[in-house]
Amino acid sequence: MTELLGNAINPAWVILAAGLLIAALPWHHARKSVMLLAPVLALYFWLRMNAFGDFAHMDIDTIGISLTTFRFDGLSRIWGLIFIIAAFLNAIYALHERDRLQDSMSVLYGGAAMAAVFAGDLITLFVFWEITAFTSVFLIWRTGTAAARNAGIRYLVMHIASGVLLLAGAVLLHAQTGSWAFEHIGLEAGLAGWLILIGFGVKAAFPLLHSWLQDAYPKATITGAVVLSAFTTKMAIYALARGYAGTEILIYVGVIMALFPVFFAVIENDLRRVLSFSINNQLGFMVVGIGVGTSLGINGAAAHAFADVLFKGLLFMSMGAVLYRTGTTKASELGGLFRSMPITAFFCLIGAGAISAFPFLSAFVTKALILAAVADEGHWIIWLALVFASAGVLEHAGIKIPYFSFFAHDSGRRVKEAPWNMLLAMGIAAFLSVFIGVNHRWLYALLPYANNYEPYTLGHIVGQMQLLLAAIFAFALLMRLGWYPSEKRMTILDVDWFWRKPGKAIGQWAYAIIARLWAHSMRGLSTSFRSISTMLAIFLSPNGGISRSFPAGALAGWAAAFLTLALMAVYMAN
Repeated sequence: MTELLGNAINPAWVILAAGLLIAALPWHHARKSVMLLAPVLALYFWLRMNAFGDFAHMDIDTIGISLTTFRFDGLSRIWGLIFIIAAFLNAIYALHERDRLQDSMSVLYGGAAMAAVFAGDLITLFVFWEITAFTSVFLIWRTGTAAARNAGIRYLVMHIASGVLLLAGAVLLHAQTGSWAFEHIGLEAGLAGWLILIGFGVKAAFPLLHSWLQDAYPKATITGAVVLSAFTTKMAIYALARGYAGTEILIYVGVIMALFPVFFAVIENDLRRVLSFSINNQLGFMVVGIGVGTSLGINGAAAHAFADVLFKGLLFMSMGAVLYRTGTTKASELGGLFRSMPITAFFCLIGAGAISAFPFLSAFVTKALILAAVADEGHWIIWLALVFASAGVLEHAGIKIPYFSFFAHDSGRRVKEAPWNMLLAMGIAAFLSVFIGVNHRWLYALLPYANNYEPYTLGHIVGQMQLLLAAIFAFALLMRLGWYPSEKRMTILDVDWFWRKPGKAIGQWAYAIIARLWAHSMRGLSTSFRSISTMLAIFLSPNGGISRSFPAGALAGWAAAFLTLALMAVYMAN
């Protein structure tokens, strides 16, 4: 297959080259043209690679190391395609902005994530794994606030640590196997397997490792949050599917991920933070599918990741449009915006319906694969927990997001509709979310394994509609009785409390101790240096003891004597 690749190009290189070119271009329109054309060209090369068949790779040997820098197969193919689509939508959504740094970093970030997906060895994966961290953090810092700066630092620390764990595990794995290949790893690899799993888990926002997501994404720029929602966590889901399919512990990790955001998102006031919690929820379904490990489970994880990039991106786009026009995404400060932004409200409703798995929308045909895989393996308690989590996502993402921003109490805000480019990006994402729901066989044909599952059965449609209607009724009843949690001006920290409160206190205490020890050490060294310099001044200065005690001739004599001794020692040694 290597000879075929002589006429083909890794689609990721096109995106990465575009990011570097954008950084050098001083003209706004030229930068935007490159941002739009790069994904189109990448799609062309993706289509050429897809024509080669189910597997293609490019191997290189350098400094005695054999690497597979590019691998195009059934698993990487679907992730590569959705990342190309996301890059194109992000470019359209950002057309109105004039920020060269943000344009360049967002494109480089997407290209690095794509290159990581196509990596066939752990060294190449590590390189692009870390590039995603260093490029994406600028989308947070570019907001320019102190909160964004601090969140960006915490984000960068977590993601660098993820890469360090990945590299450490890769080195240990190479010592065991003699290979850098990125294939199935599993926990049977021992410490290496655990290190790499935790490294992947950081970027996948595993429980207790997830707080960087809710902290950083809402503080990113308007377009930055949209870009961030597409790549990092989905790249990690791909890595888990590649390296840890069938690892049973992931079933339980995933179900926790799907459940806990439901409770926090319901009481969260910042709607972009609600969507950040919702990312955890949807990732949980994917992780469960990977943990099940069957062909249906992996297909479900891949399909849901594809759909999630679109409907979650659509929801972040709609909230970004609201933030752009009103300056806030606080539920307590919004409401009634459907009068001013009806098109944005319509697209937001499609995104809300898609994430809630309404029939004929994308998640209906993707989440069903995961639930079917869980049921086929007899994990009925897990299945029931995921059904509850499905109802929960309708409450916080399917209802809360559009209701409190567009249809709740009228805030009195009368603003312009979103810019045309934002509406166009939202329109494409909404169309694709409907297209996948209606033409699910198109998406199923892209999945890693042959798939004959049929989501549109009477039992599935009726059962899902019962679940959705029950959740809607519960929301309406709670609102009517006044029992639904009121929107308050507060930030929900969940486990981030441990980092910000006791963690911060411990850090300050440790810093104070280290600072005192350092100061004490410096005082001791300073005293020692002063003593030594004083002694040297006594013996070696022009007025020192040696100069007063010995004439120049005597010093010359001593020098000659030492030289003679040195020569004799050399002679005797030979």
